[in-house]
Amino acid sequence: MKTEKIIRRRQTEAGIALLISIFILLLIGVVAIALVVSSGTETALAGNYRSSTGVYYAAAAGLEEVRARLKPNNPDSFNITSPGFLPPPGTPLTVCSPVYLINPRGGEAITPWDQASTYPDTEFGQEFGGICGPIPSPSPATLSIWNRNPLNGLSFPGPLYKWVRVNGVSERSLNLDVSPYDTSLDPTLVYYDGSASRLNDTNTGYQVYELTALAVLPNGSQKLLQYLIAATPVNVPTIPPTFPAALTLLGTPGNGVVFTAPNANANFGVKGIDQDTIGACVPGPAVPSVAVLSNTDQANVINGIPPAYRTNYNGSSSGPDVQNVSASIPGSLQSPAGLDALAATINQNADLIINGNASGSSLPSAMYSPSPNPMTIVVNGNLDLGGWHQTGYGLLLVTGSLKYDPDASWDGIILVIGQGTVTGSKSGSGEIDGAVLVANTQGGGGNFGPASMVFSNNMGGLGIRYSSCWIQRAQPVANYKILSFHEISQ
Repeated sequence: MKTEKIIRRRQTEAGIALLISIFILLLIGVVAIALVVSSGTETALAGNYRSSTGVYYAAAAGLEEVRARLKPNNPDSFNITSPGFLPPPGTPLTVCSPVYLINPRGGEAITPWDQASTYPDTEFGQEFGGICGPIPSPSPATLSIWNRNPLNGLSFPGPLYKWVRVNGVSERSLNLDVSPYDTSLDPTLVYYDGSASRLNDTNTGYQVYELTALAVLPNGSQKLLQYLIAATPVNVPTIPPTFPAALTLLGTPGNGVVFTAPNANANFGVKGIDQDTIGACVPGPAVPSVAVLSNTDQANVINGIPPAYRTNYNGSSSGPDVQNVSASIPGSLQSPAGLDALAATINQNADLIINGNASGSSLPSAMYSPSPNPMTIVVNGNLDLGGWHQTGYGLLLVTGSLKYDPDASWDGIILVIGQGTVTGSKSGSGEIDGAVLVANTQGGGGNFGPASMVFSNNMGGLGIRYSSCWIQRAQPVANYKILSFHEISQ
């Protein structure tokens, strides 16, 4: 009996191990499936993140290329590689006339102004539909550096953005009231005043550009990114946006300044009457013809002007308009240390520095041909412009002596700080439009040495004409600052 009961119990328990095994296998299978699903999800998330990151940086690369190529000292500057792509200096870029940087790969036709194209600029219509009409077709366009030598010969593709749009902005397009705050959204263009760190619609400072980039990856991922940018001047409080006169000669009272004008050239003069309308910039009030720091220097300059031609030296008053501006000129311009600091700042932000004596052939052709390119040039030595039959544009700093050829012209700012000597003797019909400042900072003991501008009796040229617009255009630019940045949902 006992044996029979044991056998029956074993028969009752038969199959339990199989059921347990099947259950364990099912549990393992569920866990395995969960791991596979989880791994697939993580792989998909990683792939999506990789695509999202890749297309983001592709669009950002397009924005950064434009921001870099807007700066004149960039060797791939638009002014150098694509003259005429942007409006000429002083002429703003309007809201409704955008320009495009395009990046075709593999023979693609990139025409963002064509709404039927593969990569149309649909964002423009959404932003400016109530302000502008359709995008001008075709719009001005130029190629990315990735489509130019030598980068187009590389074995790997560059950033996969398709185009970058560049346009001006207004209060209406931004839907933002800027300084002066008047509760109305004006159609006037918006500018950025670097010294006050604010936007304005009074044409003060530098124009604000809107950059919009579209990037598309081979897997179809797309991204639209947008910057608002504006140029930032170099140390605005130090480099004066306006000068005290058409010609400023700085000397310590008692050390004197030396000035001798041509006495056989009835056309030569120094005029402080503001001239030259450049784009949206218009002339302002007249300034003195010549500015000095003492009454003694005032008499020295007047004595150096031929009496028959003193009416050619007019400005805020009739000629000879030579004024002592020591009571109004910034303190940074009244000491050798301040001017040497100014020269050091310009050196740090110069587009080209020439150490040693130089001639006109040393100056880059990009600043005068085929279209003027605003550059900051520093010559740490003497500069001889004899035989240089060009018109330079920008800011020129010479720390030695400057030998001026009056057959040459200059639009902008000329600073002769250091040795403080300017001479000239040739014939010609050129002129300087902007402002000239000469200072001898090597007098010792914290004093100026005598600043000297001596021209021969028969020297030609038309002299110096004050132009606040050329001064403004010649201000050295440090960079294009990002004022805002955001992604645009699609």
